[in-house]
Amino acid sequence: MHKIYPEAGGGLDLLGLAEAYAFPSQQARWVRASMVASADGAAYVAGRSAGLSSPDDMNVFGIQRMLCDAVLVGAGTARAEEYKAVRRRPSLLALRQGRPDTATIALVSRSLGLNLASPLFADAAPDARTIVITCAASDPELRAETAKAADVIVAGDETVDLAAALDALAGRGLTRVVCEGGPHLLADLTAAGLLDELCLTLSPTLAGPGASRIVAGTAQADLRRLALRQLLAGDDGFLFARYVATEVSEVPQ
Repeated sequence: MHKIYPEAGGGLDLLGLAEAYAFPSQQARWVRASMVASADGAAYVAGRSAGLSSPDDMNVFGIQRMLCDAVLVGAGTARAEEYKAVRRRPSLLALRQGRPDTATIALVSRSLGLNLASPLFADAAPDARTIVITCAASDPELRAETAKAADVIVAGDETVDLAAALDALAGRGLTRVVCEGGPHLLADLTAAGLLDELCLTLSPTLAGPGASRIVAGTAQADLRRLALRQLLAGDDGFLFARYVATEVSEVPQ
């Protein structure tokens, strides 16, 4: 991989990628989305994003997990992608800067229909226990059962209040957040004005009709302008764009 914007550069190893994707140091909280899309806008192939990925994309994915405090993901995406706890990478532990060896998975679920015996819960490190974010309308018995396998955050009444959820994560010291989707969760974050940055992998693939875009659902949001901060290129035709939200305005007529 190499940088092509704002200035061209040589090849990037994993430490170079860590520098390229470093979180802003002066921000109290920063919410970044990490998504992949095909050239025609699809967010997945056959229900999973893996069909759009590449080794370079997986390196970027892994580095972003090493740099963040929490990985925010919707329960449906975690189920479809067969999520596991974030794995420990001894060669890159210096990037954790005295924090727990791995980022914490923060799973958003209103229904709490979760497989609590899955590796996502069973294999989480004691200092990075999986967090489940739900709302007060969720089943109290399921919340109690979930609390045996994960930390539970109740944010919102009838639906999950993402602003309150992010505040709760920040209260635990989890201020650098990477949202890995899915499209409905990203749409909700965007509609609430909570997204600071979008890291988008553009896959040189035509997925055809049928698949969702990286945002989906019914959440309504004002037009959010993005500024391109960085563009990397892989040797296999993949592009890696890093955008920062600059303003919110009404959709032009």
